[in-house]
Amino acid sequence: KEPLWPVVQQHPSAAVFPGGEAMAAMAARAVAAVRSWDARVNAEHGPEAVWLACSHGDVIKAIVADALGVHLDAFQRIVADPASVTAIRFTPLRPFLVRLNDTGGDLTALVPPPAKRRRRASRVADSDAAVGGGAGASR
Repeated sequence: KEPLWPVVQQHPSAAVFPGGEAMAAMAARAVAAVRSWDARVNAEHGPEAVWLACSHGDVIKAIVADALGVHLDAFQRIVADPASVTAIRFTPLRPFLVRLNDTGGDLTALVPPPAKRRRRASRVADSDAAVGGGAGASR
């Protein structure tokens, strides 16, 4: 019965809550926050560090949409169940969605193996997708 509900569902980039925030502003704020935090963790602990953020489903879906390069108006197609795990790996050039809406899987694969020695010039290669789609591991 809420008139804003169809807008939130079908055209969220146009949704503005009365006396509150626009969904587009929420999405931009959330994406900026996780990218900033990831950069801080990366600078302090290195690119193999794993960290956790907890939030509401729409915030998670907005961050996932950004990671996938999907417009906010399509974010309602993404599912983020309560207490589910979604993992995104940020790289110098682009993010990678590693896991989405996991509600019971083994999380040990999210911890990267010990880092191999490599030259700093290969950092951009970290942004390359795995040839053939990968071997099933998160890294």
